[in-house]
Amino acid sequence: MTPTGEALRLALHDLYRNSWRLVPLNAAVGALLVAAAVAFATARGAVVLVVLTGPLLAALAHCAVTLVRTGSLAFADALEGLRMHWRRGLALGAAGTATALLGVVAVRAYSHSPVLWPLAFLTVYLLLLLGLVQLVLWTLAIAEPGRPLRNCARDAAALVAHRPGSALLLGLALLCVNAAGIAVAVMPFLTVTIAYSLVAAAHFALPAPEDAS
Repeated sequence: MTPTGEALRLALHDLYRNSWRLVPLNAAVGALLVAAAVAFATARGAVVLVVLTGPLLAALAHCAVTLVRTGSLAFADALEGLRMHWRRGLALGAAGTATALLGVVAVRAYSHSPVLWPLAFLTVYLLLLLGLVQLVLWTLAIAEPGRPLRNCARDAAALVAHRPGSALLLGLALLCVNAAGIAVAVMPFLTVTIAYSLVAAAHFALPAPEDAS
């Protein structure tokens, strides 16, 4: 496993060398997420859009894992990742969407309560923590497709618990990267920030290539 700062640096280097391969898939994922966000206020179909993002996100995570493990990437890897992991991507996308929706409902309910409003802050904190665990879970689930998702989820939670400071630093750094990407006319979010987050997570969670043997 790689320290947080090194994981972020290596991810930036990998993205620079392979951006032209990662951008199209990142763009597809980002476009679906932006469309879902726009539709959220007016249509329940936004939930379907987020869930359908799962297979594409799984293909992007497969590219990130492949890049970290082998140091190289081809367009065919994205298609291979989609073929191998689309079911797992749907499952993870559905789980993530359900968690986010429950969190939003809880925050709204608590924030409007004159007694329970402090729980809204606790719920936001728990959502951020679960988001970090989910980021690691995507990496482990795609890196080990033969393992049950519940085992991958347990390992992801254990990894975050074992390295809480490093995991929190990674989560905050990637949250800032994606927030900045959305703030700057959304374009970086649509092109590189999701891919960067997954590559950084793969460097953070997976053994370094020289340690993998």
